Amino acid sequence: MKSSLSMARCQGSPSLAGGVRTSYPFWQGRWVAAALLLGGLWVASGPALAAEFNVTIVGPGSSTQYPISPVPFRGEAAVPQRPSAIIGADLVRTGLFRTVAVEAGALDERSHPPQAVFRAAGSDYAVVGSVQAEGAGRYAMRFHLWDMARNQDMGGQNYQVPQADLRLASHRAADWIYGRITGRKGVAASRISYVTRSRGRYTLWVSDADGQNAQPALSSRASIISPSWSPDGSKIAYVSFELGKPVVYVQDVRNGSRHVVANFKGSNSAPAWSPDSSHLAVTLTRDGTSQIYLVPATGGTPRRITHSSAIDTEPVFSPDGKSIYFVSDRGGSPQIYRSSLDGEQVQRLTFQGSYNISPTVSADGKTLAFITNARGGYRVAVLDLGSGTMDVVSSTSNDEKPSFAPNSQLIIYATHTGGGEALMTTTADGSVKTRLSGHPGDIREPAWAPLTP
Repeated sequence: MKSSLSMARCQGSPSLAGGVRTSYPFWQGRWVAAALLLGGLWVASGPALAAEFNVTIVGPGSSTQYPISPVPFRGEAAVPQRPSAIIGADLVRTGLFRTVAVEAGALDERSHPPQAVFRAAGSDYAVVGSVQAEGAGRYAMRFHLWDMARNQDMGGQNYQVPQADLRLASHRAADWIYGRITGRKGVAASRISYVTRSRGRYTLWVSDADGQNAQPALSSRASIISPSWSPDGSKIAYVSFELGKPVVYVQDVRNGSRHVVANFKGSNSAPAWSPDSSHLAVTLTRDGTSQIYLVPATGGTPRRITHSSAIDTEPVFSPDGKSIYFVSDRGGSPQIYRSSLDGEQVQRLTFQGSYNISPTVSADGKTLAFITNARGGYRVAVLDLGSGTMDVVSSTSNDEKPSFAPNSQLIIYATHTGGGEALMTTTADGSVKTRLSGHPGDIREPAWAPLTP
């Protein structure tokens, strides 16, 4: 069975066990060809394998950004991480800040930054702090935030952490600063996942939100696709082809244990968690065509949601858990629909363009991001669910699989450029785009994890 969902860029549909043929969204086309190459599979344990990403801002930015100066922390030259640089990069990626270099001498959390110097440089805020070894491999990181326009101390934070957590402490510092200035919740301390293919192996990575500190959760000679985080951030559902067909697994991120959730006749794909973590919405071909079902997260009997003769796939839950968004070609081309969980109320949402797939909904339920065929390429677009207004927000032309940050302000996606594959983030309005590059391999399937304590 082939359909318009896969014909655009996927070269055919592989024949699977049981004589069932299935179609895959276009971004999986290059991977599915190798899906039936079986091989050993292992769950990561032992030392973390770091993946270094270089962060480059490629978007135009905004004239309303807050100018801020994270001054080099006292003592940071002697530690493996530079908190001031990490904090600055985290803030710039949000799209609401720009960093301003200021020469103000040696400063730390006890200093009163010279207002005249910072104001002359055009900086409204200063971050000053220190990092100090405390013995037994632990460090103290302290900082204060200053409003230089008002010449006021806005408070600060102290962290006592092992060396391995200095980067996490810096992310938490950036989130505190972001919240103190904007009143919003930051996501620098959250995590992302993505999949790479390199030298014939597929690896599911979990990393910091800036792409650094990547650790392998799973590696296999068979394809790994469609990772999806549980609402509490403790588990990832994904599809593996290690059994010769697509099968849905759920894996504990902390200890690597996993179990099969969906291994029915034909294809089992596209898992998405319900907000209460009790169920997964999955795409199954057990009854012939690709349709959407609910299955308990522990495994069990599926309940069918959609009932059409078309291909229905890529489900995602609404934040309140009362409906799902999904892709269907029931109207003649792949478009995004919304359905109640009983399948009785189905509404088409996308009308602009003939190719709209890979929906992801913001945590506040106000915005849908997806891939659209527009301006001669495949780009990330957003749809205001209240007004129905659609805007293209990416500037690249070969984009895949968007995923919202848990604060609804950023979107991560994979893209393919002249310089190779990369992860990108964009602000929801498209004003600032960040390229996270440097990890070897074909980079696909990004997913942003929820915020965790």
